[in-house]
Amino acid sequence: MPLLGRASSAHLEEGADKRRETMASSSMDTEAAGQELKGGGYTVAATAHAVDSDSWQQVGLLLVIGFNCAYVLSFSNLMMAPLGWGWGVACLLLVGAAAWYANWLLAGLHFIDGQRFIRYRDLMGFVFGRKMYYLTYFLQFTTLLLCNMGFILLGARALKAINVEFTHSPARLQWFITATGIIYFAFAYFVPTISAMRNWLATSAALTLAYDVALLAILIRDGKSNKQKDYNVHGSPAEKVFNALGAVAAILVCNTSGLLPEIQSTVREPAVRGMRRALLLQYTAGAAAYYGISVAGYWAYGSAVSEYLPNELGGPRWAAVLINATAFLQSVVSQHLFAVPIHEAMDTRLQRLEEGMFSRYNLTRRFFARGLIFGFNIFVTALFPFMGDFVNLFGSFALVPLTFMFPSMVVLKIKGKSGGRWSRLWHWGVIVFFSVLCVATTAAAVRLIFNNARIYHFFADM
Repeated sequence: MPLLGRASSAHLEEGADKRRETMASSSMDTEAAGQELKGGGYTVAATAHAVDSDSWQQVGLLLVIGFNCAYVLSFSNLMMAPLGWGWGVACLLLVGAAAWYANWLLAGLHFIDGQRFIRYRDLMGFVFGRKMYYLTYFLQFTTLLLCNMGFILLGARALKAINVEFTHSPARLQWFITATGIIYFAFAYFVPTISAMRNWLATSAALTLAYDVALLAILIRDGKSNKQKDYNVHGSPAEKVFNALGAVAAILVCNTSGLLPEIQSTVREPAVRGMRRALLLQYTAGAAAYYGISVAGYWAYGSAVSEYLPNELGGPRWAAVLINATAFLQSVVSQHLFAVPIHEAMDTRLQRLEEGMFSRYNLTRRFFARGLIFGFNIFVTALFPFMGDFVNLFGSFALVPLTFMFPSMVVLKIKGKSGGRWSRLWHWGVIVFFSVLCVATTAAAVRLIFNNARIYHFFADM
C-alpha cells in the first residue's frame, strides 16, 4: 500500500502530471522515465540493476558489514578524542539515534502517489522538480566519490602497514593506492550490482568478525597495561569547538550513507517494512560493533590514539598483519556498497537494458565506465593522501541535508496541513536545527583542510 497514498494524493494531484512531463522531457528521461517496469502495482523507473530481488535479512547483513569496514580503524581518533568521554558517548548515541529515525522516515517514502522511487534523486525530483533532482544528484555522487577515495586510501594504508612489518624500507603509499584501486575495480567489474554481492556477504562477515575480535583482544590487553592514559581534550577553546564539530560530522558519516532509496530498491515486497527491519539490524548489532571499536580504542590509548588504530597496537607481528589483511579484504566488499549508485547511473545510460549484465556489449561498456571512475579516484587519492578530511567535508555538507533535512521536507510537502500542527513544527524544527549544524560542521571541515594543506604536499608518502 503506498505510504500516505490517500492523504498525499490531494496535495500532489495538481502538480504531479506536470512534474512527470518535466522529468520525461528533460535530460533525466533515461533514468527516471525510460523503459518502465511494473511491480507491486507501482511504476518503477528503468534500471540496468536488479530491483525487488533481495530479502531484508540480506540487506540488513549488507548494512552491518558495510558500515563495519576499514573506516572503523580511524573512528577512535576522529570521533572520541576531540570530544572526550562525556560528550563523545553522548554524541555517539544521539547522532546514531537521529540517523536511525531519519532513515526510518526516508524508508517510508519509497512509495508515493503510485510510484516506487528506486533513486533518491528521482524522489526529490518528483516532489520538488528538476532543480532538486540535480542538487540531490550532486550531493550524493560527490559524497560517494569521496567516500570511495577514502576507502582506497584506507586499503592502501592497510597494505603499507603489512609491508612495514616485513621491511625497513617500505614502498611509497602511492604504489599501494594504485594496487588497491585496481583490486576494487576488478570486484566492481565482476560483481556489478548490490544484489550480486549476496555471494560475498558470508566471506565479508567472517572477515569483519576476524579483525573485530582480534582488534578488541589487543585493545583490551593494551588498555590494561597502559597506565599513562590521558583523556583530556587538548587545544585552545576555538580548536576544541571546531574539532568537536568535525567529530560530529565523522559520527554522522559512520552511521549513514545518503543512498537509502538505492539500497531499498533491492528489497522484496513489502519493501518499507523490510527496509526498516534491515535498519534495525544496522543500528543495533552493526552500531554495537563499530561503536565498540571506537570506544575501546579511545579507552586503550586516550587522547593520543592514532588516526589509524593498527599503528598503536602492541603484540605479535602476526596479529598486526592479520588485522590489516582482513580489514583490507573486507573493504573490497564494503566499498562496493557505497559506489553502486554511481555504477548504476552509468550502467543504465551506457548499457543495453534488454541484454544481461554479462553480455559482450555490456561487459565492454562496463569495463570503460568502471575504469574511468577508479582511474580518476586513484589519481586524486594519490595526489591528496589526507582524503579523510574531504570525506568529513562532504559528509557534513551533503550527508546532513540528505539524511535529516530532505526527508522532513518531503513529508511537509506531501502531507501539507493534513499532518497536523505538531507534525509541521517537528519537521520544521528538524530542518532548521540541521541547517545550522550543516553550516557549522562544514566550516569546521574546511578549516581542517586548510590546516592540513599547509602541512602536507602533493603525492605525500604518509
